[in-house]
Amino acid sequence: MNPTPEPPKTAPEPPRPDLKRLGSALSHPTRWKMLRALSDGEPRTIDEMAQITGCSYDNAFKHLAMLRRAGLAVQRRGRLYEVPKAYLPVPGQPVVDCGHCLLRLDALG
Repeated sequence: MNPTPEPPKTAPEPPRPDLKRLGSALSHPTRWKMLRALSDGEPRTIDEMAQITGCSYDNAFKHLAMLRRAGLAVQRRGRLYEVPKAYLPVPGQPVVDCGHCLLRLDALG
């Protein structure tokens, strides 16, 4: 008698952020630029994000706070921000998997 084969193992699905917060977070081009920059997996400071997006420190702080509330960014080691690893299906690629949708950020300038 042959044992029943185990189903193939699949990668766990990333957590799914709240759709309302996700929609709000994605409603501004500066936050898209921030996600694009953070999608490489490297943590960044608020100053770095302000330089990348061309906005002030205060605005960068507010945009990162919005991304944090939506679950698209986390604050690490005090002042560094990054996209949660669960949302980065291919490290170093400009893709963020929100569970609800897959954001391809390579077309952003």
